[in-house]
Amino acid sequence: MERQIPKNVRQIGNVSGSPKVYIEDYVDTFFAQLCEKAGEEPIGAFLVGETQKVEEEEYIYIYGAIQMHQLKMQGENYVIDEDTWKNAYEDCKMYFEDGEMMGWFVTHSGMPLQLGSNIVKLHRKSFPKKNTVFIMKDSVEKEEAFFIQKFNDLIEMGGHYTYYEKNPSMQNYMIASRKKNGVSPTETVEDRAAKDFRSVVRSKEDRQRKKSNRLLHVASACLVVIVLAMFATTINNLDKMKSVQTALNKIEQDNISDENEDTNTDEILEEDVENMSNEDDEKNSSDKIEQEDKQKQQTDVQDNPPVKEDTVEEHAQSESTSSTNLQSEVVENNVQSGNDGVYMVEQGDTLVIISKKIYGDMDHVDVICKMNGIQDGNLIYVGQKLVLP
Repeated sequence: MERQIPKNVRQIGNVSGSPKVYIEDYVDTFFAQLCEKAGEEPIGAFLVGETQKVEEEEYIYIYGAIQMHQLKMQGENYVIDEDTWKNAYEDCKMYFEDGEMMGWFVTHSGMPLQLGSNIVKLHRKSFPKKNTVFIMKDSVEKEEAFFIQKFNDLIEMGGHYTYYEKNPSMQNYMIASRKKNGVSPTETVEDRAAKDFRSVVRSKEDRQRKKSNRLLHVASACLVVIVLAMFATTINNLDKMKSVQTALNKIEQDNISDENEDTNTDEILEEDVENMSNEDDEKNSSDKIEQEDKQKQQTDVQDNPPVKEDTVEEHAQSESTSSTNLQSEVVENNVQSGNDGVYMVEQGDTLVIISKKIYGDMDHVDVICKMNGIQDGNLIYVGQKLVLP
């Protein structure tokens, strides 16, 4: 897959000619760390990367660096023995599987930034291919010089680019190197921010739980009221029906007892009974219609509260689950940051916030920038791993 030319870059010096060299920011940070450890004895590193040609323009990308296990000196000459090469190839295969050895880096105090014949000879022997790179840096003055092999010679470059992108391979190598060398943070600071956050989460859970309980109580009370209203309505309807039945029975008894009365009286009684029956039927029909309307309203009201209760319970469970997952993620991130000396940038993080989270103050912002080669404190992104001092 063809690599895209990085857009987030910083130019160092005067870049001209071909090929153009791009050094990933974590590699540059690793060089700075080697300079801090270097004294009069030299420290070296192998450069790992790839070359690419786009429309007659050549590009060299250095995205990895592997420290030499031992860079020896014989007089004024550097010596890279077979064991150093063997260890370098093993590390390259482990951390930069597809990477290629593109050159080397050396630093020590008082180092003259001039090529000697011994350096050119060693470079030709070790890196015979075209466009391989040699970097030398004075660990005290922090001055550096870049050379590239062209025309069977090492030619000094006027400048190069430093680019910024996700580089988990170099990050993992730097972390492993820190652990292997026994490097640990200088002090342990209580993570007050994480504790405060957990307290906020617990308070929020308590408030949500109380709110859910109140809603459940209200819903239960509404159900009780509805049931009582239905019961009262049913009793009232039963009383009315009994009254009508009693009146009918009485009328029937009166009719039986007055069978012997004259026809006119019977007709009058029959008309009265019929009128009363019609009135009772109309009243009964009206009562039934009213009862059906009330039952329909009560059924609608009764149908809604269970849905509301389920929604409340599901909402409470969702909130509780979300809060629990958030709490677990905070704890997991906090444990990872404490164990391996790396912090993963989260949404809304700045270097000041990260310094307060990890160390409890803002005094470590410059150190974090220095450890990670960050020139601009705003150039961090979510998911980025920061090596902690």
